[in-house]
Amino acid sequence: MAEEDSPKSFLMKHWEGYKDFWGDRFSFLDNYSRFIKRDKPLPSWSEADVEEFIFSHPLHGPTLKTAREAAKFGAVGGLIGAVSTAGVTWKYSRSLHGTALSFGAGAVFGWTFGQEVANHWLQLYRMDTMASQVKFMEWWQNKVEGPS
Repeated sequence: MAEEDSPKSFLMKHWEGYKDFWGDRFSFLDNYSRFIKRDKPLPSWSEADVEEFIFSHPLHGPTLKTAREAAKFGAVGGLIGAVSTAGVTWKYSRSLHGTALSFGAGAVFGWTFGQEVANHWLQLYRMDTMASQVKFMEWWQNKVEGPS
């Protein structure tokens, strides 16, 4: 009996379902794949380049600016979370490895909490920040390489 004629095994059916499920959940990565999976990577951009994009695009510029402000919320949250949890751990345990682990975990939790605060404070849920980031990448690609 040929392999393509045989019914799929129980595990293969579930594996394909698993791949489809997570492929749908991470489909946003397809938006960036044309910029990431290039033969020659795009050169780095500067703060001035980002500011030029923000001022030249009335729709996507302000959204990108707000998304960059949200990253600052996350960074501050990560810093506060890392230092505070590591400080408490060091105070009560004097364990170097425990302090290092709590520093890392506190940074992750603090970053997440900071992003949630930014989401509500800056009302990011009303904006399509991914589209603005993709538009910036397209703009940067066109500026560096010229229109294709």
